[in-house]
Amino acid sequence: MRSSFQHQPVLLNECLELLALKPGALVLDGTVGGGGHAAAILERTAPDGKLLGLDRDPAALAAAAQTLARFDSRAELIHASYRDIARILTERKLSHVDGVLLDLGVSSHQIDMPQRGFRFSETSKQEIPLDMRMDPQASFSAADLLAHASLQELQECFQNYGELPGSRRLATAIVEARRHTPIRTTRDLLEIIHTARIGGGRKHNPATLVFQALRIAVNDELRTLEQGIEAILDALGPEGRVAIIAYHSLEDRIVKNHFRNAAKGCVCPPQFPVCHCGKKPRLRLVTRKAVTPTESEIAGNPRARSARLRVAEKLAEVA
Repeated sequence: MRSSFQHQPVLLNECLELLALKPGALVLDGTVGGGGHAAAILERTAPDGKLLGLDRDPAALAAAAQTLARFDSRAELIHASYRDIARILTERKLSHVDGVLLDLGVSSHQIDMPQRGFRFSETSKQEIPLDMRMDPQASFSAADLLAHASLQELQECFQNYGELPGSRRLATAIVEARRHTPIRTTRDLLEIIHTARIGGGRKHNPATLVFQALRIAVNDELRTLEQGIEAILDALGPEGRVAIIAYHSLEDRIVKNHFRNAAKGCVCPPQFPVCHCGKKPRLRLVTRKAVTPTESEIAGNPRARSARLRVAEKLAEVA
């Protein structure tokens, strides 16, 4: 039976070329999803290359298992977050990996499954739960956040993760609404957004930013990315490369800054004539600017429109 978890890999050729993979390489796909990128990586590293595929979503791992079945033992799938790379390598008695790929954000399959609660519809009559957990086994959902977060925490969530105008007004409206009725469905939240008059006159539906903010908070996505990049830099072997695809400015900014700082090394103030921090560069930037999809790719896969790919290589002398 074919899995319903469909996900067209974004910037696939660019990832393969910029990762500079060789036969026999050990690659970690930290967001394996349906296995599209992973399958291409295993083909590129044939005949004896291996892949560790991580994902927080068991449905993604089940789909990837079908996609990668033809590679037999060359692929190992693991229910874990990519920020746990150190533990995963230690458990397998591995010293390092030769390459890492992260394809951030939520997958098309997750968005298209109403029960996962990642999307909203102004016209749907479905009672879609406010879930948004990438790992359905996690205990904290979007409904839980809306029920228990303080007014200040809600405001910071919408302001920091959604860059939403009117964050304070929306947070206040949520706190007032939950005093009378639990906020359990996407329709409940949409009504509050409209009542609070958030995003009036804006071209795009403000609920998009609200849902983005909640999803990031529920899954701790930005802190996971920050910790994950550090773990990746430690896990990469000499001249190993890391490729990260981001889909919004908050993620891309984190990747850009971490790569830039690791490539720079010294963090002493400019007025210091001699370096006192002792930090040496750890990376070489393979891409000076983010790589974006072609018009033809966007036409065939609209999800790719906002994708930004950055690649860096670990310097051999610090590996």
